[in-house]
Amino acid sequence: MRNLKAISLMILAVLLGLAAAVYAAGWVARKGSIASNKVVVATVDIELGSRINEQMLSVTDWPSGSLPPGTYSDLKDLQERVAKVGILRGEAVLEGKLAPKGTQGGLSAVISPGKRAMTVRVNDVVGVAGFALPGNYVDVVVHAQQDKGKGEEARPISKTVLERVLVLAVAQEAGRDDTKPKVVSAVTLELSLEDSEKLDLARSVGTLSLVLRNQIDGDTVATDGITKNQLFGIKEAPAAALAPAKVVSEAKPNAPRPRPVALPASQCVEVVQNASRSLSCF
Repeated sequence: MRNLKAISLMILAVLLGLAAAVYAAGWVARKGSIASNKVVVATVDIELGSRINEQMLSVTDWPSGSLPPGTYSDLKDLQERVAKVGILRGEAVLEGKLAPKGTQGGLSAVISPGKRAMTVRVNDVVGVAGFALPGNYVDVVVHAQQDKGKGEEARPISKTVLERVLVLAVAQEAGRDDTKPKVVSAVTLELSLEDSEKLDLARSVGTLSLVLRNQIDGDTVATDGITKNQLFGIKEAPAAALAPAKVVSEAKPNAPRPRPVALPASQCVEVVQNASRSLSCF
């Protein structure tokens, strides 16, 4: 009886082992049948503006069904290319994350086509307490004296001159992965050529302030700025009405002058009456 029970357990164990082996063989077969492609991935964290070499990369299998566009399969195709955004370790190297061919690297590789990089001096207040980090967007506000007419005093005014400006770098750092605030003395902004001229004039006529904004907020708001009187609710005196200008008619130099009208000659008769003489004309 005991032998029969032991034999039954042995047979059951053998059947379970065979079932497990069949399942494992089927799983391996299905796994091996998944189509894959060779894809170049980063083996280290690559910072933006860095020149890529083969030591930073490796080739791995990537399922064809989830292959992102713009991948590379050969390490030689990425030799001497420059990353325009940060690439994390194990991440596929895509064409959209690389600067155009021929770029020499550095901060200039990060600047978008048609844009310029301009640096402004800041302090812990102007720099939003160090929270204006690379990759953030800011507005630029200038505080200056508004020019008035002759004999009138200049009025202080604050006005937003630039909106949604990308911060490229703070001091000498352009990495966008750090979220800790950094109090620095200079901030580099990405601007169009026209905005670069505005910023250069703004910092020469007044003091600048950076206003940090939400990264996904793309709305622009046109404002007229605010003066000291408007800030404290003081009504400004209306400008004096100008007196109507007197219209002085000037004689046209070439205008023909009216000619005098010739009057007909008068006929006169001498009248003698009672020793008196008189002359009557008609």
